[in-house]
Amino acid sequence: MRVILFGATGVIGRGVLRECLLDDRVTGVLAAGRVPEGVVHPKLLLTGEPAGYDACFCCAPGEALPAARALAPGATFVYVRGAGETDATQDAVLALPLEAYVFRPGRVPSGRPPFRLAYVVTRPLFALLRRWSGAQATTPEQIGRAMIAVAERGAPRRVLGPADINALAAGS
Repeated sequence: MRVILFGATGVIGRGVLRECLLDDRVTGVLAAGRVPEGVVHPKLLLTGEPAGYDACFCCAPGEALPAARALAPGATFVYVRGAGETDATQDAVLALPLEAYVFRPGRVPSGRPPFRLAYVVTRPLFALLRRWSGAQATTPEQIGRAMIAVAERGAPRRVLGPADINALAAGS
């Protein structure tokens, strides 16, 4: 599958980009906007037309509605709803003639300073932390794997929380 990715430089977008580049089901990634410094990969495209892509993953707050409106009817669109985004944005995206899904990931460990060190230290313990937190947390990598799974085979619901995201990631 060929994927368009918005927000590749954010915490979640970096994880989604990494999973797309690692997954054999993804044959190309068109990064809309910036990409993390130093990332070079044969699958990664920095320019191109959005026609002919199978899915669009939006990890950029505020970009969901414009990105979704640019897609062809029937395309798969998955976006991570930011904390500041409204139900109106979510409802507008879901009303478009797309296979649209909204990820509401709950707690996601931040890779930004000063939290980067804490993320690196706690990453091996994240399964235990997730159990302790009642499955209300997920990682950027799990979000990426779940997005690929949703683009490939859909999901039982259009609005997905942390437990749904983690289950999709585990089954990908």
